[in-house]
Amino acid sequence: MHRRSILTRFSVILLLPMLLLPSLGVRAASAVHERQLANGLKILVKPDQRAPILTSQVWYRIGSSYEYGGLTGVSHLLEHMMFQGTERLAPGEFSRIIAANGGEENAFTGRDYTAYYQNLASDRLEIAFELEAERMRHLKLNESEFLKELEVVKEERRMRTDDDPQALTYERFSATAYDASPYRNPVIGWPSDLEQLSLADVRDWYRQWYAPNNAILVVAGDVDPERVFALAEQYFGPLAAETIRPPKTQAEPEQLGEKRLRVQAPAKEPYLLMGYKTPVLTHAAESWEPYALELLASILDGGDSARLARELVRGQQLASSVGAGYDAFSRLPGLFLFEGVPASGQTIETLERALREQVARVQAEPVTAAELERVRNQVIAAKVFERDALFYQAMQIGLLETIGLDWQLADSYVDRLAAITPEQIQAVAQRYLTPERLTVAMLDPQPLDATTQAAAPPHAGGQYHVQ
Repeated sequence: MHRRSILTRFSVILLLPMLLLPSLGVRAASAVHERQLANGLKILVKPDQRAPILTSQVWYRIGSSYEYGGLTGVSHLLEHMMFQGTERLAPGEFSRIIAANGGEENAFTGRDYTAYYQNLASDRLEIAFELEAERMRHLKLNESEFLKELEVVKEERRMRTDDDPQALTYERFSATAYDASPYRNPVIGWPSDLEQLSLADVRDWYRQWYAPNNAILVVAGDVDPERVFALAEQYFGPLAAETIRPPKTQAEPEQLGEKRLRVQAPAKEPYLLMGYKTPVLTHAAESWEPYALELLASILDGGDSARLARELVRGQQLASSVGAGYDAFSRLPGLFLFEGVPASGQTIETLERALREQVARVQAEPVTAAELERVRNQVIAAKVFERDALFYQAMQIGLLETIGLDWQLADSYVDRLAAITPEQIQAVAQRYLTPERLTVAMLDPQPLDATTQAAAPPHAGGQYHVQ
């Protein structure tokens, strides 16, 4: 998969299952300790004494999939505002305190969550808790900081989406693939919604969702669980709960035929996106199906030895880059994705035919035992990497809990992968990778005119046509 893959940039934590989960025959070095405060805050602690460090993460069950028309982008904008001062902290002071204590901190917003973290020495946990508790319920939202951060977000959108032809294609692709699902909206928000967002919108969003009973506190590292619980009670315990009313979810209607989209935008090369509607672990699927889809994605795109790289890039030389991906961990059903850039002298239509042939192949014949063994070995190697990263240990727990799955799922996940048969992989390919579930987007490159570009506004995007 090429360096700036849409699959890795826009399917947040898409590859985490391969980084997060226990390898065959291996269990976590220590158990996760769990407690819930009277105000509803759930606390999960995973001790790891290999080094005197920790990661502290607060996950909120709120992201772009909770937003509605006219308000898209508000979750991400609120993430920015969380660093711009509270009743006791001046704008930017949160970050300065963490840095002064030798730590690092940041945040990220996805479709199903917004998360904040600090990586610190293990004797600095109290600092993280005091700061996070302060901004959980006591954020100071003022007009000047709001207007400043709103412009930052608009510029971020211009740079990362409007002026990036592949990102622009992915955005329009998602809006076409989904008819009702909120996954059709970009995390950063639609331009028109950003233009009309107000401080009152952000304040209401914060009051509604940023409450202890809508949050999960995860700590991993060189910590004593009882000490963590005591500090959490001290700092988060006094915070008031909120009445949480999750929005009613619009079920995605059954797709009745293939959708096609052509995006015309200034670009150097064409780009192809294909997505088949698929279930996830939390939604209607046989219990084994998401595991089979995970393995299918790895068989197709599990490194240089996988089918797509071996056959379409190095073998037939039809693609300069190509990839596939599936994410079993999301709140709502998603897509099994393919992406690719044609090799020099090849057309995007030729690449699409080649990918369809790869789909037909996995539908027609079971994968080999050797291919399954290769995927299992990759999972084990990824687990070795994950065990060295406190951050990903905590992220595993926070992600699963936030989307409505039990964190203990991690303990059985790879065993369930190992139980998947070639016939089950073939079955999910036959059931879900079908034309009536498919959306295809093609980036049709338009000339890159330096003079025209210099005169054009920086937010100018491309046209798009739905076929």
